[in-house]
Amino acid sequence: MDVHSPATRSFNMSRIKGKNTSPELTVRRALWARGYRYRLHRKDLQGKPDIVLQRYRAAIFVHGCYWHRHGCPATTTPTTRRDFWLRKFEDNMARDNRNIETLREAGWRVLVIWECSLRGKYADLEATIKRTTGFLNSNATFADIPLVPTPISSTVRKSVESLHSRHRSLPEPPP
Repeated sequence: MDVHSPATRSFNMSRIKGKNTSPELTVRRALWARGYRYRLHRKDLQGKPDIVLQRYRAAIFVHGCYWHRHGCPATTTPTTRRDFWLRKFEDNMARDNRNIETLREAGWRVLVIWECSLRGKYADLEATIKRTTGFLNSNATFADIPLVPTPISSTVRKSVESLHSRHRSLPEPPP
């Protein structure tokens, strides 16, 4: 049972941002401080990547674990209107997969940085930025940060694995 009225819930949900989120700003500040220059939300690229580094032919998406279904502890599912939410999350993951595939086919390298790598219990900003710069300076065409096992249900894990199975992940950078 939802603790808010439908009008209050609708208002709250309408305030959730899609651009310039705090995890995205964290990555942007860290990259800028290290001398990386980029463009934001290029409309001419599939999925309007959060950060685009033309020099490296790289597109970076900073995904929220809840909305994009990373599978970490932040990946909860609402108990009300469960079918609606499962369909919505499934559509989000399918769209993410299409965007990644289209960008890679166009010769772009794609990096997905998950929100949990930047904030929360398992966050390690320095390691995340180190892996990001490692990706930018490598020949890898796809990477997913973090690549740590998470305690999730087998149903969610299978769904996430099936959508991301066609993408190769970047190995850990040397210390």
